[in-house]
Amino acid sequence: MSQDRRFGYLNQRKIIYRQNPITDIPSQVFKWGSYYKEGTYQCYELFRSKAKITTYKSLKWHLLVIWYLNPNFNLKKFTEIASYICDKENGFIQFYVPLLVLEKIIVEVHTADLDKPPKNKLRKIIFKDNCILSLREKLKIVGHIIGKTKKVNESDIYESMLFINENHRKITILNLSKALSCSTRTIYRTMSNNLKKEKKLLNEQYEKV
Repeated sequence: MSQDRRFGYLNQRKIIYRQNPITDIPSQVFKWGSYYKEGTYQCYELFRSKAKITTYKSLKWHLLVIWYLNPNFNLKKFTEIASYICDKENGFIQFYVPLLVLEKIIVEVHTADLDKPPKNKLRKIIFKDNCILSLREKLKIVGHIIGKTKKVNESDIYESMLFINENHRKITILNLSKALSCSTRTIYRTMSNNLKKEKKLLNEQYEKV
């Protein structure tokens, strides 16, 4: 059984770790959320899936996003938050981070240019935080909207993977093809090596829950 994330510390201190698009305008707005026809890179949703931080590269990206979303932080406060996230007992990370390594990452993130948003994955469909739709209903919406484009891309597959993982289901090629109303062959052909690695990581975390 994996350690549940302890969000209380972050929430009590009003730490922002999720943000909907700020300047990108949705193509359509629904009761359940928004659809961006051309996609948006402005949606940051840290710790949405069950997957924990498993690499230094991922750790640095998570801390960079937190630094970006909380511009009022000073170095002391950012160091406190980074140290909390890097404590395995708090459920956010999968491995032990030596103090010297953490200090190096903190310095690198702290000196990063905040005028340039951290790299992010393209998103087309964003459900509201209080959305009560089931996984089946969400995937039906994704399949319906994506089906209109007649072409499935990596961002579509990635979003479906997240929805499946959030609802404690194993990600398979078959259920991805069903969700996106396409053939399994299309999924295999479209998935990059990075996306395959992410699928494996999400499923590994699913099996530990």
